[in-house]
Amino acid sequence: MNEILYDWGTIREAGPQHVGGKTWNLARLSRYGFDIPQGLAITVTAYKHWLDASGLEIELLAASRLQDDERTAALAQVTEKLTNTPTGIDPKEYPQGALAVRSSAPQEDSASASFAGIHTSHLNVTGNDAIEQAIRDVWLSLWSPAAVVYRERIGITHQAAAMAVLVMPMVPARAAGIVFTRDPISGRDDRMIIHAVHGLADSLVNGQTMGDEIMIGEDHLDDHLTVLHIKPGESNSPPTPVLNETQALELAEQSRLAALALDYTRPDLDIEWAWDGDRFRLLQARPITITNRCIYTELSTQPDIWSRGNTRDVVPYPLSPVDWGSSRRMVNAILLEGFKMSGLKTHPGVQHAGLFHGRLYLNISLLQWAGYSTLGLLPEAMNHLIGGHQPTITVRPPTTKERLRRSLNMITYILKAPKRRKAGRKEVEAVMARAAAYNNAPLPQSDTGFADSLRGLSRYSRDIQDVHFLQGSASGALNFLVDVIDTHLPGEGHALAAALMVGHPPSVTAQQSYDLIQIARNAANDPATRQWLEHRKAGDDHDWQTLPEDNPFRLTFTKFLERYGHRGVYETYTRNPRWRERPGYLLDNLLALAETNMEALNAKRQQAQHQARIRVLKAMPWWKRPMLNGMVRGAKEGSNEREAARSAIIALLEPQRRLLLALGQRWVEAEWLNSPEEIFFLLQVETYAVLDGTLAGSALKSRIIDRSRQFTTWQTENPAEVILQHPGGATAELDDQEKMQPAMDDCFSGVPVGAGRAT
Repeated sequence: MNEILYDWGTIREAGPQHVGGKTWNLARLSRYGFDIPQGLAITVTAYKHWLDASGLEIELLAASRLQDDERTAALAQVTEKLTNTPTGIDPKEYPQGALAVRSSAPQEDSASASFAGIHTSHLNVTGNDAIEQAIRDVWLSLWSPAAVVYRERIGITHQAAAMAVLVMPMVPARAAGIVFTRDPISGRDDRMIIHAVHGLADSLVNGQTMGDEIMIGEDHLDDHLTVLHIKPGESNSPPTPVLNETQALELAEQSRLAALALDYTRPDLDIEWAWDGDRFRLLQARPITITNRCIYTELSTQPDIWSRGNTRDVVPYPLSPVDWGSSRRMVNAILLEGFKMSGLKTHPGVQHAGLFHGRLYLNISLLQWAGYSTLGLLPEAMNHLIGGHQPTITVRPPTTKERLRRSLNMITYILKAPKRRKAGRKEVEAVMARAAAYNNAPLPQSDTGFADSLRGLSRYSRDIQDVHFLQGSASGALNFLVDVIDTHLPGEGHALAAALMVGHPPSVTAQQSYDLIQIARNAANDPATRQWLEHRKAGDDHDWQTLPEDNPFRLTFTKFLERYGHRGVYETYTRNPRWRERPGYLLDNLLALAETNMEALNAKRQQAQHQARIRVLKAMPWWKRPMLNGMVRGAKEGSNEREAARSAIIALLEPQRRLLLALGQRWVEAEWLNSPEEIFFLLQVETYAVLDGTLAGSALKSRIIDRSRQFTTWQTENPAEVILQHPGGATAELDDQEKMQPAMDDCFSGVPVGAGRAT
């Protein structure tokens, strides 16, 4: 490895082990199109050559092993000798002008260790002698007592200690400061904090002043940023705001984009910036390693329980960025709507969705607490409702006052739910009509048009509260039915409830299957259509449109796609095509579907329903039996409403996909993407930023290359069902055996996917 690297591309390729975390992060940001002053990296190799030339490494290591004052004195003696050891760097290599000479250790500015304030940096360094001394000071700071103690605390051996140096021209700063892309005080991921001072930020970084504090909020409907408040600094001179609202929003947007570019799964950065009167320059970006948790007080000492138990069947594969951007907000809306109606006082900013190994996880701790604090549901009961096998939170017994309040909340839910469900059914119809209107609208012809259409669709999709209520809460009656059956026939609740619910009216999902089977049977019974089906090319999405316009199959299949064309295989992923877009999957299966004997199947279902009814009634006490019909009817209605809500939510993904693919095609023509589908590797806020002109389209390919590589890695991983995040930041991934009771030899564990018998 060369001792000095001169451009960000070479620096990035060298990796943090050679140029240090601070320098490498800046090189990555430069690759992603951000305005980073060009610097040079003095690599770890130069440091090692310098230390070897001194012949003092053994003395350093020996001194570092001592304790307390003895160690401090010994380190001072050795570093005093090192002060006179030349760096070995030719002065001609140094840039001219005022420079910043900054530490950049391999582990520095990483997710697990920031080394904030530990190592030395110098600003406004001029002249070869001063640069030489500044580089030596940075190297020597690796062996300060504070650095030695810090390494020991986080488990880095002194033998592994090394130091690279970042040298950058000083930005003529009229203002400077720090941005936290997550509020470290509240822990909210929808809040950003900007600290700003006039001139250089050294007084701010050193803790001598707080400067102006600007809080930025992220809108939950379309992710746009707003200034929530500006708190003037106590020692600002002159006593004027450092940044106005327009400047603050510009800086916040650049900082958010930078954080998402480096790691959109954990975009929590501490960013140093400077404003030269014309533009903002990013000078450092490191993960926030210490922040308060955004959590209910009662859970503050307990780990977050992240579970895939309720999501791994619907979204088993990694989410692309566009889907994670939506899920991050939609999950909160769907899970909380029923609890809020009941009286839950939500903790501001709590986040119920997490992305680990590319998969969607739910914060079960928050759900268990919502159920317990609002309705008195025990954590074990909430686990039963949401599926999967996960640990439970610890709760204290409720007071008499809390029991009364929770009983009143339950009554509130029971009284309000019917009206809310009626509103939800009405809103489902409105959503389906709106989705059709979006699909039939002409495509935008300008960046502004695309931005307005996508933002409008986002706001509407995230604000359909009654549909969200149905999706998140309509299964309550089914869970009640299952629990009642399990009380009398343990372990049989799900299977018997499914059998009891057979019949009309079917859910929208079941109805589309019945309709397709009927279409398949009619097609198979028509000689001309059957012959066409037998000889068509598998996977062809458009050959059915070559049939005569009056062909009965073509007419009925057209109507089917008009009603159900927004559905698809693993339809929750925006990246997957809809049936209306690619019906070849349906066409390929028609002949097989035509063999379905619906009469025999219905007869078998009716028999199963009859037998289940007899079995359940026999097991129930006489006074419960009259309630069974009502419970089954309520469960059936709730399940159908939930499926209708899901269909409506999926319907809104179709126009989003249509807009994104059209925009992706424009960007292919601009040579920003290689294919329209690559746009799914961008988050919505990044797409908006390109349309708004705040992010260069030419910088997109580098993001997509890196994310595609990460996505491929995720696809090879088999993530745990449960992940525990402890208050101190440590995580533990639990496999099935750790989450459940010890298994016996004849015990199977997993997620049941259907009722019945199998071999």
